[in-house]
Amino acid sequence: MAQPVHRPPLFTSGCQTGASRRVFLGGLLATGLSLPRSAAAQTVDPTTGAVVQGMAPVGRAPDLGRYQIDPTQDTRRNLSSFRTRHWSEFYPSLGKGVILADIMSRALHFWSGDESTYLLFPCSIPVSEELTKRGRTEVVRKAQAPTWTPTSSMRERDPTLPQSVAGGSPDNPLGIYALYLSWPAYLIHGTHDTRKIGRKSSSGCYGLYNEHIAQLYAVAKVGTQVTIF
Repeated sequence: MAQPVHRPPLFTSGCQTGASRRVFLGGLLATGLSLPRSAAAQTVDPTTGAVVQGMAPVGRAPDLGRYQIDPTQDTRRNLSSFRTRHWSEFYPSLGKGVILADIMSRALHFWSGDESTYLLFPCSIPVSEELTKRGRTEVVRKAQAPTWTPTSSMRERDPTLPQSVAGGSPDNPLGIYALYLSWPAYLIHGTHDTRKIGRKSSSGCYGLYNEHIAQLYAVAKVGTQVTIF
């Protein structure tokens, strides 16, 4: 009697499962076979292998569209450096308003002077401790379509930088609005490069999605108190 042939299963357990599935799906696509529409439309997060459940429009702030990765796929996504802070930890009164830029959380908090408005946004932070300035300052000027003028120290690090870039240019790193602080060359501004948000990516400023700086610009007044910590 012929002995039964034992073939290994198509998928194995553990870390091999995702790799085997990718090899299997890749083989189907290479041979010209099509996948069901629902499977082909799925996007997989390259870090965890979890299926992305939704996606924001390209180049837009994540909270302006659906963006959710199933948290049950990888519990590491529940880990966060975010800290809840309140203006009263830093100031005895709100005055014209308060902005807190939290470097550890890479987040910017805003309260209006009458405390009727509270905003919380992700932000970019300086690329190094050397370029990071902490302490108290305030908003001294607001500008729409701000002109970017690289500082002398920025040109020393990168001699190819232009003398200036006009406001509204896609090459202008300040985005559509800017809040100038009492510290020279330090700003809170928008950015056209959304990859910078939530990262160490600036020369000292704090960048927001253009949609978010538009909201902040509309309510933040000259004289708003600012603490960076």
